[in-house]
Amino acid sequence: MNIKDDFILKDVNDGYLVGGAVRDFFLGKQTFDRDIAIRNAEIFAKKIAEKYDGTFIPLDEENKIYRVVLKDKENFLDISEIQGESIEDDLIRRDFTINAIAYNLRTMEFIDVTGGIQDIKNKKLRFIREENFIDDPLRILRAFRFFATTGFEMDNRLKEVVQKYSNIALKPAKERIHYELMKLFGGQYASYALVELDKIGLLEKIFPCVKEMKKVPQNTHHHLDLFNHLIESVRQVELLYFNSDNEIKEHLERIDFGGFPRINYLKIATFLHDIGKFSTWTIEEYGRHRFIGHDSTGAKLVVPLLKELKFSKKQIEYISKMIKYHIYPSGVIASPELNEKVMMRYLRKMEDDVIDNIILAKADRLSARGPAITNDIIKSNIDGLDKLLSFYLEQKDKIKPLPKLLNGNEIMEILNIKPSKVLGKIIKMLEDAQFNNEIESKSEAVYYIKNLYKSIK
Repeated sequence: MNIKDDFILKDVNDGYLVGGAVRDFFLGKQTFDRDIAIRNAEIFAKKIAEKYDGTFIPLDEENKIYRVVLKDKENFLDISEIQGESIEDDLIRRDFTINAIAYNLRTMEFIDVTGGIQDIKNKKLRFIREENFIDDPLRILRAFRFFATTGFEMDNRLKEVVQKYSNIALKPAKERIHYELMKLFGGQYASYALVELDKIGLLEKIFPCVKEMKKVPQNTHHHLDLFNHLIESVRQVELLYFNSDNEIKEHLERIDFGGFPRINYLKIATFLHDIGKFSTWTIEEYGRHRFIGHDSTGAKLVVPLLKELKFSKKQIEYISKMIKYHIYPSGVIASPELNEKVMMRYLRKMEDDVIDNIILAKADRLSARGPAITNDIIKSNIDGLDKLLSFYLEQKDKIKPLPKLLNGNEIMEILNIKPSKVLGKIIKMLEDAQFNNEIESKSEAVYYIKNLYKSIK
């Protein structure tokens, strides 16, 4: 494959392709994001937008950086003014050698002044200049993002520099930090990157809850302390994803909300799924560790943390839901009467998130192998979760949404109440009763809410 085979770049005969697109070319990866460095960037960007009927977006007028988004909303180009006197000057201002390779779109030659091509071949992650980290401290976090996405080894000098400047790593805007975190968790080696972030003390600064996680020790159910259990859970999600069939992978790779694939959010939820354990931790008389209600508590605790990191409402809802229900599928398969009715209730409850929820439950089980957990217990749990997953895959195209028996306005009229927390509680309990097949008709719903209101008003 040649760079000029690209349906856009084949007609571009000026400027330089730079950054991730060139790196991904050497790695054999498909890219939809093309960075071009050129003189008179604004004029060039507007011409590209006009030629391909794309949308022209000024990203940074001061540094002359512009984006062209194509009609398919998947392909785009970031076009920037060459920094310095030459393309070589531009390249040495960048972060890592693997991102500092240029491709001359006119002569079709590579320009590599930092040894980036050889570093890609050697799978090494090296920085270019120490002062570049001071110019943009976000590059410290980017080092771990590229470690997570490529698996390349960080050389010793890079490790020293990120440690040296870790105190300024989180100075950039929270929105930029959020983007780097999303990219990091999407990497195949995210679990290992989290360990490296922790070694320089940066993980605790991003996720303050890590300090509490480290206080919860091993117990009869867990061979690892809580922090390492969560790291191992993320690693298990990565393994489960890697070994999944295409149907599972396609689901986890879908971008349904927030601009990133589901797998990225699932790994964040996995890392935080026991965030409620420290708050609910008790030790019984005979030494048994208990964490009653840690799932519901964690679902609430994670909200302000994610808001601080600029996660959107839909992103937070998904992660919080995964945390709240991470024990749920194992509870379903442990039901004394595991039948289609019980499993269908679970499917309706989790809706589009069944696969994600079961993957998290499997990773959690595989990461907890304390002395009280035998291989037979693990096998039984995983077999049950696989059965539940198979049932979902067989039924998912046949599941019809439950009819709306009563809406909020109807409930207010029937009960003669106004919008309130009580109304919200009634709507939620009515929905749960319907999920549990306790009510199936509008008349049953009316009878149910009347009795319910009497008991809670």
